[in-house]
Amino acid sequence: MAETRFDLIVLGGGTGGYVAAIRAAQLGLKTAVIDKAKVGGTCLHQGCIPTKALLNTAELFHMFQHAGDYGLSAQDVALDYPKAIVRKDKVVDQLYRGVQFLLKKNKVSVFQGYGKLKAPGIVTLTLSDDSSVELEAKDILVATGSVARSLPGVEFDGKRILSSDDVLNRPDVPPSVVILGGGAIGVEFASMYNDFGSKVSMVEMLPHILPQDDEEISQQLTKLLSRRGITIYTSATFDPASLQVTPEGISAEVAKSDETRVKVEGDVLLVAVGRKAIIENLGLEQAGVEIQRGFIAVDNHYRTNIPHIYAIGDVIGGYLLAHVAAHEGMIAVETIAGKDPELLDPNRVPRVTYSRPEVASVGISEQEARAQGIDVKVGTFPFRANGKSLILGEADGMVKLVADKKTDALLGAHIVGPHASDLINEMALAKFLEATAWEVGESVHAHPTVSEVLHEAGLAVDGMAIHI
Repeated sequence: MAETRFDLIVLGGGTGGYVAAIRAAQLGLKTAVIDKAKVGGTCLHQGCIPTKALLNTAELFHMFQHAGDYGLSAQDVALDYPKAIVRKDKVVDQLYRGVQFLLKKNKVSVFQGYGKLKAPGIVTLTLSDDSSVELEAKDILVATGSVARSLPGVEFDGKRILSSDDVLNRPDVPPSVVILGGGAIGVEFASMYNDFGSKVSMVEMLPHILPQDDEEISQQLTKLLSRRGITIYTSATFDPASLQVTPEGISAEVAKSDETRVKVEGDVLLVAVGRKAIIENLGLEQAGVEIQRGFIAVDNHYRTNIPHIYAIGDVIGGYLLAHVAAHEGMIAVETIAGKDPELLDPNRVPRVTYSRPEVASVGISEQEARAQGIDVKVGTFPFRANGKSLILGEADGMVKLVADKKTDALLGAHIVGPHASDLINEMALAKFLEATAWEVGESVHAHPTVSEVLHEAGLAVDGMAIHI
């Protein structure tokens, strides 16, 4: 091992870690990344990329099944799931090789092994053969990510009780699936498996699925998913004691809000109840790093309470999103390099659920605004009144803009419908530039485009929409 002294050591080579390492190298810091597996992390290998590749296959499968609606004749359309898995793996591999190239190009040293803080500025690296070496650096950045959370009495076995990781490793599509959790992960897999032909039931303990999203948007999605045949239980409590696992499948009881109980059955149970930070066995406690509610405590520059130890991404909580981790990483290393970075405002972070249709939002919901005592005005516009959406044959859903009634400031944008993941970035830019709802409405949008829904929703805030 040639080099052991660095300016910065990054523990974790996921999206946050490798982006931080590249930015650090660009700023002249001699940088190393340690990861126990492959650089790219959960997002590239078990999360964002592989799941979206399969969701893309699911959406195409649905479209081919409805080819006649477009004047096309497609015979014997069938799902070849093993080939979909191969394609997913090819996409992941291409991006993985790209990350490796970028790290090499920027002269970042990459170590595959397990890193642990021994003392301030010293990391013990344990390699696959159990040998170890000490690395030194002035600054340490913890970016070790998160893992799927299980429930007591509902432990993953990879066969009948699955995590999101287990789903990606399965070689087949189960005939029926019970999904525990109605957040983004649960909704995405419900949409995917439904398109692949599985019978899907989803159980969410809160009053509506996607509980962090605007309630009206969630209600729209619930109607659309239910119309597709997905059974959704909200305000429902899963009873772990009732869980039965047999060679044929699983069954359990769910307590509904009216205190009645219903039995749910499936070939598999997918547990999608959130994620927990990977902070164990990193030497954080010995170093004195403060932990709050299972996450590393940091300030707005991602400094921990211990000088020269920083943390970003899922290990600090907040939005457990790859693009958030990447921006946090850049802010952290720019701080280390003595720069004055633009700080990250959570209200400017776009959030996306890649179901069919997609859901996306930025800023606060109508309910959150009213709870803060803000007098709001709201504009909505349906995709069904948009020409390009009708051309695409994807006209379900709506856009909702929430603005301050006194100042016209844009507080939040919420979308359920086609290309929501792309449309929301315009609204994130509007938030960054502190645009008003009027300015969104006055911005000229090309016709016919799906993005015209944003223009119309901006006008609708003041009751001036044209096409409704």
